[in-house]
Amino acid sequence: MERRVASQRRAGISWQECTPAKQTRCRADRGAGTQDRTAGDGTRFFKKSVAAFQGATSASRRQWRGQLYQQIREAVEAGAAVNGLCRAAGVSRAGYYRFRRQPHEADMNLRNQIQRIALRWPAYGYRRVHAELLRQGWSVNHKRILRLMRADNLLCLRQRKFLLTTDSQHGLPIYPNVAEEMVLTGIDQLWVADITYIRLQVEFVYLAVLLDAFSRRCLGWALRRSLEAVLVLEALRMALMRRHPRPGLVHHSDRGVQYASRDYTALLQQHGIRISMSRLATPYDNAQAESFIKTLKYEEVYRTEYRDLEEAKPLIGKFLEKIYNRQRLHSALGYRPPLEFERSLRPLPAAGKGRA
Repeated sequence: MERRVASQRRAGISWQECTPAKQTRCRADRGAGTQDRTAGDGTRFFKKSVAAFQGATSASRRQWRGQLYQQIREAVEAGAAVNGLCRAAGVSRAGYYRFRRQPHEADMNLRNQIQRIALRWPAYGYRRVHAELLRQGWSVNHKRILRLMRADNLLCLRQRKFLLTTDSQHGLPIYPNVAEEMVLTGIDQLWVADITYIRLQVEFVYLAVLLDAFSRRCLGWALRRSLEAVLVLEALRMALMRRHPRPGLVHHSDRGVQYASRDYTALLQQHGIRISMSRLATPYDNAQAESFIKTLKYEEVYRTEYRDLEEAKPLIGKFLEKIYNRQRLHSALGYRPPLEFERSLRPLPAAGKGRA
C-alpha cells in the first residue's frame, strides 16, 4: 500500500486533495493514466518485441533461438544469472541447457574419427583409440575419448574365457615351466606358441601360431584341417626361417601332444632352443598366446564368414602379416605395432641375415 501511494505521489496525485465525495472521480482519472499499468505489461511488450525477430519459418526460428541462447551464454560467462536472463528473453532454462549440451563442430569431427577407428578396429577400447588418435595428430585427453565412446555406445564388453583344445593325456616327455621366471630385455629370448580351432561354413580348421613374447610379433603360423604335429612344425619352420635365433632361446607352449611330439622337440633342440611348458590345465601360464588368439578371433575370425580352408587361409594370413604385425596397436609396446616396435629397438640383438 505504501509503495502504491508513493508511486501515485510521484505521478502528481494526492489522496489528501480527494475528499470522500471526490475519491470515485479521482480513481477514474488515475485509471486513464500510465501510472496504473503493472510491471507485467512492460514484460509482455518486451517479450512480444523479442519474438517479432523470430521470423516466419522454422529454420529462421531455430537460428534466432540459437543466437539468443548464445547471447545468454556469453552473459552467463560474464557473471549474469541464468534464471533472470531466460525469464527476460521468454525462453526456458531447459531449452538453454539443451543448447549447452549440443555438440560443437570440433566434437563432431572428433566423434567422426572415433567412429572410423572403431569401424576398422571394433575390439579397440578407449585407450587404444586414444593412442591411435595421438598417432594421427589429434591433441585430446583420454578421459574425453572414454566419455564420447560411452555416449556413442562404442565401448567393447567381452567375457574373458579360455577354450581348452589341448590333449595333454599322453606318454611323451613333459618339460618344466622356465618361462615364468624370465625377465625379458629383447627379442628372440622367449617364443610362445598355441593352437586354436576355427569354424568355417563347411568344415573346421586349426591354426598354430608362434609369437615373440617381447615384441608380440607373429613369427610363424600354419592353418590346416588336421591337428597332427605337421601343423605346429610348419609354423615353427616359418619362424626359424625369419629369425635364425641364437642358442638359448626359450620356446613355451602348453602340454599338448603336438608340442611334445618327438619331431617337434627334436627340431627345437637342433637349433639350441630350450623347451618350456605350462602346468597341467593352466592356460594362464600361456596367457600371452591365449590373448593373441582372443584378439584374432574378435578382430578377424568372428567378423568374416569363411567358406572353406582355401578361402580362409589368405584372409587370415593377411590379418596376421599386414594388420596385426604392421598396424594393430599394442598397449604393452607403447601403443605401437609389433614391427614398428622391433625397428625402434636400438641396438638390435645380434641376429642372422634372415631377420626381418
